[in-house]
Amino acid sequence: MRKQTGKFIVVVSMLGLLASCAQMAPFEARNADTRRIAENARTYFDHDTVARQYEITAKELLAEVERQKKLLEHYEDKSYLYGKRAQDMRSHTWALLRKYEMAAEETVKQAALHQKISSELARNDHAKRVN
Repeated sequence: MRKQTGKFIVVVSMLGLLASCAQMAPFEARNADTRRIAENARTYFDHDTVARQYEITAKELLAEVERQKKLLEHYEDKSYLYGKRAQDMRSHTWALLRKYEMAAEETVKQAALHQKISSELARNDHAKRVN
């Protein structure tokens, strides 16, 4: 019975690991779409929209960072459940964690950049209307 429980835990954990690997693709695709939109942004409204999209993606990435941290902590605390694969699972989760952190950092930078551009364009547009 104990052996079956251990196998079940390993299988469930592996499914979670595989699911966490597949999750980066939607973020990458969304950022690619947002970058494409950003390249065509001309007005302050366009840049503001892009900035908001980057902010939404950054929040989602940061939530995923927290999820990966909890998963890593689990693998470190319960490594005995995973036998020989424990180190691989910890290493893989740590690598994903770093990837999500770097993506979140870059996304926050892009949001700030487009918010700055939006503000400058809005200020210039307002100045033109006043004159």
